[in-house]
Amino acid sequence: MRAPDLLDRNPGAWREATRHPFLDAVRAGTMPAGSFQAWMAQDYLFAADLLVFQSLLLARAPRPDQAALAGGLVAVEAELGWFEGLAAKRGLGLGEARHPTTVAYRDFLIGLDRESYTAGIIALWALERAYLEAWRSAAPGHPDYREFVEHWTTPEFADYVTGLEESASSALEEGDEREQEQAETVFLEVTRLEKDFWEMAWTVAPQEPGSIV
Repeated sequence: MRAPDLLDRNPGAWREATRHPFLDAVRAGTMPAGSFQAWMAQDYLFAADLLVFQSLLLARAPRPDQAALAGGLVAVEAELGWFEGLAAKRGLGLGEARHPTTVAYRDFLIGLDRESYTAGIIALWALERAYLEAWRSAAPGHPDYREFVEHWTTPEFADYVTGLEESASSALEEGDEREQEQAETVFLEVTRLEKDFWEMAWTVAPQEPGSIV
């Protein structure tokens, strides 16, 4: 089994992870006031948690995977700085407490350090590919949000996701039956958490449509 087979086997779960009214609102400019700010604050916290998870994963990665994972770490650290710069420019706070959904995602990722490397690389590939496809679904984005859509749909990010897919597929092909079964469980948990993350931001402030600017 290769990593893309997980998409083919679970189309409904994948669609829920990558298509959501939140993303439709990014494209159309019909975001409820407060929802994008809430998402941004929580995604910033998620990125900080992802940095920890990816650091742990890199520490046990096979040599062929190290370059991609190390490059991803640098990109996540830069992402945190990008968020901080945007928040300062727009007068938005990033000091929110973690929402229970963000906590659940963090606990899931950190818990993977106790599981096989295959489980970890599958999770990283799945969440990054879900992110890429989700933002592609929002393209080109309403002018208020276009900067975000363009930032997360660059060719460089797509190439990174492709590299992770190759690593995840190699791990699956070399793994035993238990690791392959666990990979599907991990993949489905990522799709559930991705769906919950969009839903968390969408429902946090059900007010009149507004903008972040």
